[in-house]
Amino acid sequence: MIVNKALEKIPVVVEAGPRVDRLHWQRRATQIGFLVAALLIPISGLFRIDPVGGTFVVLDHQIWFSDFFLVFGLWVALASGLVVTYSAVGTAFCGWMCPQNTFAEWANRLTHKLLGRRAEVELDGRPMRVSVGKNKWLNWLLLGLILFGASLLIALIPLFYFYPPEVVWSFVTLRDDARLAGSLHWIYSMFVIIVFLDIAVIRHFWCRFMCIYKVWQHSFKTRQTLHVKHDNSFAEECAHCNYCVTSCFVGIDPRHTETFDACVNCGECIVACGTIRARRSGDPSLLSFEMGERAADRGNRLIGLSSLFRRVTWTVPLTLLGLGMFVWGLWTYQPYHLAAYHADTLQADQVHDYRISIAHKLYRPGTVNVGIAGLPEGSYKLETETAHFATAERVDIRLTINDSLAPGLYPFLINAESTDGWRDSFRVHHFIAGKRL
Repeated sequence: MIVNKALEKIPVVVEAGPRVDRLHWQRRATQIGFLVAALLIPISGLFRIDPVGGTFVVLDHQIWFSDFFLVFGLWVALASGLVVTYSAVGTAFCGWMCPQNTFAEWANRLTHKLLGRRAEVELDGRPMRVSVGKNKWLNWLLLGLILFGASLLIALIPLFYFYPPEVVWSFVTLRDDARLAGSLHWIYSMFVIIVFLDIAVIRHFWCRFMCIYKVWQHSFKTRQTLHVKHDNSFAEECAHCNYCVTSCFVGIDPRHTETFDACVNCGECIVACGTIRARRSGDPSLLSFEMGERAADRGNRLIGLSSLFRRVTWTVPLTLLGLGMFVWGLWTYQPYHLAAYHADTLQADQVHDYRISIAHKLYRPGTVNVGIAGLPEGSYKLETETAHFATAERVDIRLTINDSLAPGLYPFLINAESTDGWRDSFRVHHFIAGKRL
């Protein structure tokens, strides 16, 4: 008896397995970080699209399709890099970074808080089950207002990819700005409606049944791609639980994942199983992430091009090649572009005027000096010898050649030099025909 009483005084602590909830918060941090990055990329000038110039903008540099090494190198690096990424982690982008999924999860949590834990947009079409105690008009109104306010903010994000921050601020504050498209308010209104319908009604229907990007990622999955593994040694315990199934927001059974299914590798099922088993017995989760061949595929040597290793061996060199081309494109980038065209001004059936076109590709002030070499002095007239730029834009200078020159062919150069060190020349052949008899 004395021994039993002594044993009873010894505190017994049941230690849980590994903290799988850490996986949940890592995913949340990744989702938030991706949204912040998606907003900072255009605001910082790292990348956006200039709708007026019809060009991409990288760090305040206009990127034309003629910048071959920049455009093609970046495309090769991204394409081959994404092939490796999708082949390795499958649709993890959907579960860890996709804004559609992030906002849908947030809308679900908000709905649970205001209308009850079972008030959710079901993927099988069942009606929303609102809690009796929370089925009040005030809760519905508050939910609608919050979702609509979020839609107003979310719809602003795409605008930053087409306009600088100061222009977007002019749009928000309803100030006139010549750089704003006249129909932008209608376009923004359509964005707001689409976003509101998405987070209020569609939510994870898009992820499960309509997302084309997810299908694209699926096409690169292999038997070795990251997937959820289930420990079948506790099958009887799992049969009476199904907590991992209820935690899956895309409505699949994570204990039976296949090479091509709707799983987005979010890991919430792993967290759910680990949490409930830790509370019951302190045991680890029966679900976990695994890379490599699935148990059913082991021993199968007929893998061929579906092998992750084979894909890496040919895509990694392409990625490095693309990055090398991109770096070379940045190194040889030309901040200005010089060209000359006939001005189509005929005098006695001959063209005497030329249009010198200088494009400034940097979103900052610049100055270019222009000169002519190869023509006799007094035989031509430049509209101006200096072109001033306030930002990325194009300036045309008229060159007029008078009729004092004798008939013949006159090759000459148009020289241009900027105050920041750029210089270029454009060769022109001017022909003067003899007088008709």
